[in-house]
Formats: sequence, C-alpha cells, structure tokens
Amino acid sequence: MISILCPCYNEEAVLDLFFEKISEVTAKIPEEFEFVCVNDGSKDNTLEVLKNHAEKDSRIKIIDLSRNFGKEAALTAAIDYCKGDAAIPIDVDLQDPPELISKMIEKWREGYEVILARRTDRSSDSYLKRTTAKMFYRLHNLISNPEIPENVGDFRLIDRKVINALKELKESHRFMKGLFAWAGFKTFTLDYKRNARSSGTSKFNGWKLWNLAIEGITSFSTAPLTLWLYLGGAIAFSAFAYGFWIFIRTIIFGIELPGYASLVCLILLFGGLQLLGVGILGEYLGRTYIESKQRPVYIIREIYESES
Repeated sequence: MISILCPCYNEEAVLDLFFEKISEVTAKIPEEFEFVCVNDGSKDNTLEVLKNHAEKDSRIKIIDLSRNFGKEAALTAAIDYCKGDAAIPIDVDLQDPPELISKMIEKWREGYEVILARRTDRSSDSYLKRTTAKMFYRLHNLISNPEIPENVGDFRLIDRKVINALKELKESHRFMKGLFAWAGFKTFTLDYKRNARSSGTSKFNGWKLWNLAIEGITSFSTAPLTLWLYLGGAIAFSAFAYGFWIFIRTIIFGIELPGYASLVCLILLFGGLQLLGVGILGEYLGRTYIESKQRPVYIIREIYESES
C-alpha cells in the first residue's frame, strides 16, 4: 500500500480539484492507496471539505490538529499515522504533479528507498523567491552536514524503512528537508517542471521562509557559532596589533589629538558585532531550551477514519 500524505492549511478552494486529479492518477496504478490528510488548524472550511470527500472515499483518513502547528509538524503527523509500505508527501495545490507518482513507484519497485522529485524549472515562482532559495541551498550545503538536494521539496517517495527511521527522530524543531537527507538510504532523483498553483496563494510569506531558513541552518550546523569564534579571534588580534602600533607611534612621534568620529564608529561597530554574536548564541540556546521541554510536535484533536 502507498500512503499519500497531504498537509492542509486553508486549502478549501483546491481540495476538490486535488482529489479529482489524484484519483485519476491512482486509478491507473495497481497498488492500493490511502490518503492521510492533516488539517493543520485551518480557519476556512477545509475540514468540512475533507469530511465530505472521506464519506465518498473510504481510503481518506483525516487527522485534525488542535491548532495550527505549521507544515513541518503536520507532515510529521502524517508520517506518524500512515500505514503504507511507502509514503508520498504532496501539496494539494497541484504545483507538484501527481502524474509523477507512477514513475516514483516504478523506481521504488526497482529497489530504491527514496525517490526525490527535483524541480528543474521554477518559473512559476517569483524572481525573489528563486534567488533566495538558491542562496539558501548554497549556504546550507556549504556549512551543514548532510547536504540537502537543491530544488527538492517535500514531494518524494519514501520507503517504510525511511518512515520508521524518521519516526525515531524526536526533536521539536523540525526541518523536514534536513531530516529526510539525514536519514539517507538508497536514493534516485526524478526531474520535473513545477507548475503554478491551481488556486489560492502560498501560505509561506517572506518572514516564514526566513524563519524556515534559520531553522534549517541551526538544526544541522554549528558553523555560525564557530565562525563567531574565529571572527572574535581575528578582531582581538587586530585590536592587539593596532594597540601595539599606537604604542610604537607614540614613543616615536608623541601623542596626537584623538579622533572622536573614528572612536564613535569603532564603538558602534564592536557593539553591533557583540549584539549579533549574542543573537546567534541566543538562537541556539533558545532551541536547546525548547527541546529540553520535550513538548509534543503536535496535538491531535480528532481522527476521522472509515471503519471499513
């Protein structure tokens, strides 16, 4: 059985079209399917639309979270409660083409345990989003271990071995692309063109994407802390060298009138660097604090599942 994992947040406008399309695709594939739909605290009628479809299709399981926990938590819930021999996370906005599912399953039958879907054309995204995404991937892979595949989202097939491995990872702050990459396993990559949304707008604004990028870097790299160690050492050495130069110059040429403007600039520079360093340290310390509480990643309000 293949589990289709669908995190949903305010997706009322696209669900009918999604289920119509996904049903057409899965009807041509011999494997049995289940649809694990997670309602991530939607404020519209997403839950009611999901219930209507579940009444018509017993393969649909609905996990209703108690509030909006975010896509990473919703995807975690879907992974935890799926029953398939393999699972395919997919967004219901149809930017990721369901037609690729059959090719993923073919590669899975060949023995691959992870089949990635890599976006070769992101023209449907804005120039700013494409540029910042490229910058993030390069920075992340430069300083983090393991590297995450560039232009690969959550849309992929993962074998039951991978699902079980992911369920063992208990951290509260979850960057799923990084966790997928960290788990490893035998991997194959399929290329595809990313479509425009069939309806509605993206739930990820610039601020959320920025926070997700910080989450990804701090979850899999301590390089910012190490960089600050070297930066602090370089500044301290420079200050010592400059102080030694002033000492020698004073002995040779005497005392000059100090420059107040340069003094203020230096104070502001080093004050800013100190605050930035404290901020980076605070990011890691805050995440350690959250993890120490051991709160659940999500809370389920109710599960709707056919008894048949």
